[in-house]
Amino acid sequence: MLALPSAPAPAPRRQVIVGTALVGGAAMAIVGGLLALSLRMRKAALDQANGRWVPKGIKVPMVPANTMLLALVPICIFAQWAVYSAKRNDKPHTGLALGLTGLIGIAFINAQAFIWNQMHLGIVKGGTYAVMFYSITGVMAALAVAGVVFSAVTAFRYLGGRTTDREVVSAHALYWYAYAVVFAMVWFVVYVTK
Repeated sequence: MLALPSAPAPAPRRQVIVGTALVGGAAMAIVGGLLALSLRMRKAALDQANGRWVPKGIKVPMVPANTMLLALVPICIFAQWAVYSAKRNDKPHTGLALGLTGLIGIAFINAQAFIWNQMHLGIVKGGTYAVMFYSITGVMAALAVAGVVFSAVTAFRYLGGRTTDREVVSAHALYWYAYAVVFAMVWFVVYVTK
C-alpha cells in the first residue's frame, strides 16, 4: 500500500524575536516620549528670566555616565559572540559570552546607582529637573535590570540543554542592541546637553 509523504515542517514563527522587537520598540517610544517632554520642560525653564534647568549646586558626574555608554560596546559584542557560539553549538563560549554580558550589565546598573548617589538630588529640591532626571534614568535602569535577567534566563535555557533553541540567544542580542540605541539618546540628552 502506498502512502502520501508527510507534510513539510511548519515554518518557524520566531515569537521570541518578534516579542523582543516589540519590547525594544516600546522602550524606544517610552524613552523617546520622556526625552521629548524633558526637552520641552528644559526649554520652558530656560526661557524664563534667569532661568536654570539644572538646579544650582547640582553637578552630573560625567565619568560614570561615559563609562555606561562605553560599557554598551562590549555588551553588544559579547551578546553577538553568544549568537555566534550558539550557532556553532559551542556551549562553553556561549555560556562565557552570556555571563560576561550579564556581568557588564550589572556594572552598568552600578554606575547608574553611583550617579544617583553622587548627585545628592532630591525630588523636592530639584523641581522638574529632578522629576525628569529620575524618570528617564529610572526607566533606563529598569530596562538594564530586565536585560540582565534576560541574560540569566538565556544562559539557563541554553546551557540547561535547549541548544537547538538558538532563537532566544538571537533575541537576547537584539534586546541589548535596542537598549544601546535608546541609551545613546538618553546619554546625549540627559548627561551631555543637560
